[in-house]
Amino acid sequence: MGEEERDEGGSVPRVVAADQTPQELVSRAIAPVKKEFLRPPPVRSSAPNDDVSIPNENRTSVLAKEKKSKRQLKRERRQEQKSAKNLCPVIAKTGDVSSCPYKDKCRFSHDLEGFEAQKPSDLEGQCPFVKSGGSCPYGLACRFSSTHEGGVPSGDCNGLKNSSEVNGLSKDVQKLLWKNKMSFSKADAKLKSLSLLGPSKSKRNDLENKEGVDTGSNKCDHSDDSGSCVVTSDSGSKLECPAEVMKDDDNGIDGKCESDERCPLKRRKTEENCSPKEAANEENCGPMEAENEGVTEKIVERSCTKSEADDIVPETDLSTKSEAEDIVPETDLSLKLHSREKKLIDFRGKLYLAPLTTVGNLPFRRVCKVLGADVTCGEMAMCTNLLQGQASEWALLRRHSSEDLFGVQICGAYPDTVARTVELIEQECTIDFIDINMGCPIDIVVNKGAGSALLTKPMRMKSIVEVASGTVDKPITIKVRTAYFEGKNRIDSLIADIGSWGASAVTIHGRSRQQRYSKLADWDYVYQCARKAPTTLPVVGNGDVFSFVEWNNHRTECPELATDMIARGALIKPWIFTEIKEQRNWDISSGERLNILKDFVNFGLEHWGSDTKGVETTRRFLLEWLSYTFRYVPVGLLDVVPQRLNWRPPSYYGRDELETLMASDSAADWIRISEMLLGKVPDGFTFAPKHKSNAYDRAENG
Repeated sequence: MGEEERDEGGSVPRVVAADQTPQELVSRAIAPVKKEFLRPPPVRSSAPNDDVSIPNENRTSVLAKEKKSKRQLKRERRQEQKSAKNLCPVIAKTGDVSSCPYKDKCRFSHDLEGFEAQKPSDLEGQCPFVKSGGSCPYGLACRFSSTHEGGVPSGDCNGLKNSSEVNGLSKDVQKLLWKNKMSFSKADAKLKSLSLLGPSKSKRNDLENKEGVDTGSNKCDHSDDSGSCVVTSDSGSKLECPAEVMKDDDNGIDGKCESDERCPLKRRKTEENCSPKEAANEENCGPMEAENEGVTEKIVERSCTKSEADDIVPETDLSTKSEAEDIVPETDLSLKLHSREKKLIDFRGKLYLAPLTTVGNLPFRRVCKVLGADVTCGEMAMCTNLLQGQASEWALLRRHSSEDLFGVQICGAYPDTVARTVELIEQECTIDFIDINMGCPIDIVVNKGAGSALLTKPMRMKSIVEVASGTVDKPITIKVRTAYFEGKNRIDSLIADIGSWGASAVTIHGRSRQQRYSKLADWDYVYQCARKAPTTLPVVGNGDVFSFVEWNNHRTECPELATDMIARGALIKPWIFTEIKEQRNWDISSGERLNILKDFVNFGLEHWGSDTKGVETTRRFLLEWLSYTFRYVPVGLLDVVPQRLNWRPPSYYGRDELETLMASDSAADWIRISEMLLGKVPDGFTFAPKHKSNAYDRAENG
């Protein structure tokens, strides 16, 4: 047990024998806390009514009673939406009951008196929107409404026009994606030039229901022994069937409901990811909006020039057009920048904050920017969800104005899906680079053929990188792991070719997919890959960077490395960026740590909203973050400095009451910290951390 890293959902040894030396504790991967701060062993309770005495069968029955069907949950959500606490946003902004244009047909409550009667008391502090010099878009619904000028809403419904966030999804583009009418001329031309483009979209539905359809130059044969559909071209080579590509749906990540797949018009933004501007747009959609959803084919992508639009061939005319007219002329393709001619990003020596699912949201990235991060990257977004126009997935691409060097990370299993996604992102978003995740170990991603699954298919990796880099002018970077299975490293054999595929940089996480996050990262192998890489391909290392000492050691031992990507180290102590820049071990006080949490809360209220819904969303993400920060052991309490990422903290007292509270591994104490910043939690509030890494030797991991 002693040498294994703490599992992210597992137990932590909270008691350490006081007679052990610091060296013995370090050898067992336990943080060597000074003896005067260690807690005494707890007294185990043997009361008959203790929770551990409840039989397993009784626990199961209790859980079964609490489980509700999706239909019942949907019914409860609709009833709750019409309750008094869900006041119409138009009325909340104006304070006038007659201001809603939808009157009785509005899907929100118009009971202003009922809303004010049940509204929780205002929070301490000032409204974040008023503090920033703007007007609050939430009006009476704001939990800081008493700090508004005159105590009443200003009536300005456009308070977010001057928002410092960009990369929102426009309604016109979203409707085109919903109706599958978005044109991807650049991606399709590049796919065709690489012989990766399957049949036209008009024939995809036939392929799903009919076997052996002749689709021109390619023939679909569903009788492959592997059980997967393949396309046989005239040259005899087998390609991925586009019908199967279209079936590849990565929904379900982080709790996304299957109902998102059924009807695009019924998709709803989730409170976890939607910004206030998006929420306002969603809430202002009345019941008559469906009548205005007819988007004509006159609407084309906003960045499409007239010459590009002329090259787009309608689907109905594909059968009558010659092959020369069907694609972009060869001369146009030759004008595209070669990967080596693109504007490259100099990663060397820069502090790179890794894309972090759930916790690496925009408010957290803002905190890291304040503390010294140079490069930031958005949370991993699934290509299929982006192409479906899911607002919750597009929210992962949002960028704050303080992020001066920003990239987005996408994940997809097939070249055509990735190519169309990068073209769409380049058109709709303001970014500096696009990172393709080829190392995600999550089961639901791997089972779709994306993430770490691509490590077993190097030819598909090549196709994805080639088509993505050939479609857009933005730099394309990739993130990989050492291998899929432990002991079968393969990136060193591919590193010489990755640059020729078109990648502008590669990040290597020093663990295999099977390893997940257990054991220490294999930096020796990362060094080996960096030395084999061509000089034109920057290599970024990733894994276990938790102090400026480790950062310096990687620079010394392998000068070929461009930089290190910092992931969990930033979750546990985001001031690691300050430590690296100032070359010191910062013995940060509990008060300074609380101020960092206050900054996160203020940034969260600006991003998710200052109404009750936004407050509770901010609280949820704060608690997710606190499920990591308790692992930090203050420098002044350690016998050996600096702390290593795999050290498990024992149970100890802090130097003050707040530091002791921050060291607790109890979710109840995390909730107490959230109440210090966001007020009391609602009745019936519960919290369980979302992230739990799998054990090292799980059967499904090989």
